[in-house]
Amino acid sequence: MSNLSQMTDEELAMQYVQGNNKAFDLLLSRNQSKLFSYILFVVHDQDVANDIFQETFVKVVMKLQQGRYTPSGKFGAWVMRIAHNVIMDWYRDQRIDRMVEVAKDNDLSNISSHEVLQDSIESDFVRLQVLSDVKKMMNNLPAPQREVVYMRFFQGMSFKEIAETTEVSINTSLGRMRYAILNLRRMAKAHNIALQIA
Repeated sequence: MSNLSQMTDEELAMQYVQGNNKAFDLLLSRNQSKLFSYILFVVHDQDVANDIFQETFVKVVMKLQQGRYTPSGKFGAWVMRIAHNVIMDWYRDQRIDRMVEVAKDNDLSNISSHEVLQDSIESDFVRLQVLSDVKKMMNNLPAPQREVVYMRFFQGMSFKEIAETTEVSINTSLGRMRYAILNLRRMAKAHNIALQIA
C-alpha cells in the first residue's frame, strides 16, 4: 500500500471505505480548517459552528460507510455540499429567513485570506485589498449572499462549484453575487470606501 500522505483526498476516502481509519484521520486534518472557517463565517457563532462541523463529519462518515461517495468528484466539494445542507437545516430550525443576527465578537479577524485563497500571484495583491474591505461589510448581507461571496472570494470557487455546493442553478448563484456586489457597493459608497470587484 502506498504512503497515505501522498494520496489525494478522493483516494483517502476510498481507503477509509475499505477500512483504513488512518486514511480518515488524514482526510479530516486536511479539510477541517477550510470547512470550519466556512461554517463559522456563515453562522457567526463558535458553538453553533462546532456543532455543525461535528454533524457534518458524522454525515460524511455515514455516507462514506453507506457507499454514497464516488471518487469521480472532488472530496472537498462533496464535504462542503454536506456542510451547506447541515447549515440550511439549522437555519430552517431557527426560522431564520434572510438576515442573520451577527455576534458582536465576530469581526472576521479569525479568517486569514492567505490560508483560504488559492489564486494566481498576479491577482493576489488586488484581491487582498478588496477582501480587506469586503470583510468589514459582509456581516450585513443576507446569508445566501454572504455565502456566495465567501465561496467565490475567500475560497476561490467557480460559480459552477458554488451552484453545485449550494444546490441551486448557476444563474441563482450569479444573481446572489450580483445582489451582494450591489449591496456591498452601496455600503462602500455610504462609508466612503473604495471598493472594486472585478
